[in-house]
Amino acid sequence: MKAWQVTTGGVCGLVLTIGLARFAYTPLLPSLQTQTGLTDAGAGTLAAINYAGYMSGALAAAWIDDVRWRHRLYSSGLWMALLTTAAMALSTWMPAWALWRYIGGLCGATGMLLGSGLVLGWLMRHGHRPELGLHFLGIGLGIVVSALGAWGLAQVWPEWWRQWLAFAVLGVVFFVPAWMWRPPVPPAVAPAQADHAAHTVSRRWLWTMLGSYFAAGWGFVISATFTVAMVEREPALAGQGPWAWALVGVAAMPAVFVWDRVARRIGDTRALLLAMGLQTVSVVLPALSGSLAAAMAGAVGYGATFIGIVSLTLALVGRRSPHNPGKAMARLTLSYGAAQMIAPVVAGVMAQNTGTFRGALWLTAGVMAAGMALLATLPDEG
Repeated sequence: MKAWQVTTGGVCGLVLTIGLARFAYTPLLPSLQTQTGLTDAGAGTLAAINYAGYMSGALAAAWIDDVRWRHRLYSSGLWMALLTTAAMALSTWMPAWALWRYIGGLCGATGMLLGSGLVLGWLMRHGHRPELGLHFLGIGLGIVVSALGAWGLAQVWPEWWRQWLAFAVLGVVFFVPAWMWRPPVPPAVAPAQADHAAHTVSRRWLWTMLGSYFAAGWGFVISATFTVAMVEREPALAGQGPWAWALVGVAAMPAVFVWDRVARRIGDTRALLLAMGLQTVSVVLPALSGSLAAAMAGAVGYGATFIGIVSLTLALVGRRSPHNPGKAMARLTLSYGAAQMIAPVVAGVMAQNTGTFRGALWLTAGVMAAGMALLATLPDEG
């Protein structure tokens, strides 16, 4: 198998397991709320349940050593991403939605952690540059597909349930290459090699990165869940929500290459600090102004930075554990997932009580600033 096939398969896997199984919820949320009566608190709860599934998947990935099982679970996640997307259309019963969002979160973990680990491991074994920027193009592409798909489907089928079914059908387009070009099952690792790899990460480094990545997860999920809803709430911006979400994806796609180059030039830690600082600014902009310019600038800034934070962090920890990068990524991602469970519930309740998302945005900026302060205590790594 060639590098372009492995990379393309990984990109399509991310579009399917993250872009559709997770991100379709964001542009479809206004329709769900308008047509089914889903409240802000309910929307936040569903997002939190989705990330509970993601965190459960991360927990499993953090403890699975058998490479054959990691490969099988990734393959299962591709199938389940299609099924759970379609299942969202079958009922308006909140417990059923909660179940599908939970399983969708599990699918996201298989694509983001197991799939990325398999791709990075394959690249390192075959002498390619151990970077994930190109692979994470799939996240930005998934956002664009979900945003433009939601806008286009709303013109043809305004009913929310038809839109979910149509997204499931669209997912087949990405399922085929993702399935055909899955990275092959990697060779088994001897226990002595695994023990050596486990000691390449110091306890202080790990706990510092866990705290910093928690803050990054908080910043990520607030915008990932509520960007479209926040735009639609502004009277002058009604109807512009899907375009703001599309801008997130458009900004994310070239950013995956840019952040790899920035890290090569100034070092990984400094690049991470820069990305988190810019993301904090992008979170604050919509809180300062309800204008279209602020909304769009915030969307572009968010799209251009969250992908860099994820790519740089996971590649960094993966390189430190070359024999099982997916397992190392999963352990770090537990803190990211914890933030993604907590933040949407807090933001949803704050928005419901105040009628605005501004307070939640300021809280998010404060969490991000704390994460940057923690990350700044680490020595730079290039």
